[in-house]
Amino acid sequence: MKIDRIFYAPEIQLDLHALNDIESKHCIKVLRLKIGDEIVLNDGVGNFYFCEIIDDNYKKCIVQIKSKQEVEKTTSVNIHIAIAPTKNIDRFEWFLEKTTEIGIDEITPILCERSERKDVKIERVEKIVISAMKQSLKAHLPKLNSLTSFSTLVKTPLDGEKYIAHCNNATENLVEIYKKGTNAFILIGPEGDFTEKEIKLAKENNFKEISLGKSRLRTETAGIVVCDIINVLNSI
Repeated sequence: MKIDRIFYAPEIQLDLHALNDIESKHCIKVLRLKIGDEIVLNDGVGNFYFCEIIDDNYKKCIVQIKSKQEVEKTTSVNIHIAIAPTKNIDRFEWFLEKTTEIGIDEITPILCERSERKDVKIERVEKIVISAMKQSLKAHLPKLNSLTSFSTLVKTPLDGEKYIAHCNNATENLVEIYKKGTNAFILIGPEGDFTEKEIKLAKENNFKEISLGKSRLRTETAGIVVCDIINVLNSI
């Protein structure tokens, strides 16, 4: 069966599964699918389930699971980007969408000294990530953490190499110092960049300063560039 008409369905445990109200409405009301039609469920942890609709109630669509396909990640490397949400939330959502399509494992919005946005509605942005996962035929849903203060995050024990990207005379380029096959955790600052105090704190906690090139990038662009670089280097 072709992987098409994908619906998000976490925690699948039985041969019969009821879609939630949002996915049920999209399946029955929007796509006008009916009993006997085939769809694919994605549990977000690496599995596709090929199913047949047996109850086309738009409030609680029920499907019967016919078969299951396990999907391995394209790389064993864990990519975690901590980024300051932009004042214009559309730009932050664009970052979430594109990095999910490219391939990212974890995203943490961070609150910095120069942050212009002080809050993030997780339920709203989670929908962006789920939609991007389905659209790009990914089988793994990135972990989306709640807004965390910069100082708290940099002091948290993390697995892998740690980097802080900033515009304040960082000389080492990520392309040159990243080691293929290594988990990567990267900090991306707000529109006004990290402060000297934040950079100092990160360095004290074993973060390496990196440059992303000569161009000054927007916050969301820098996040996407970092994600793409790590993926490309691990695919070579």
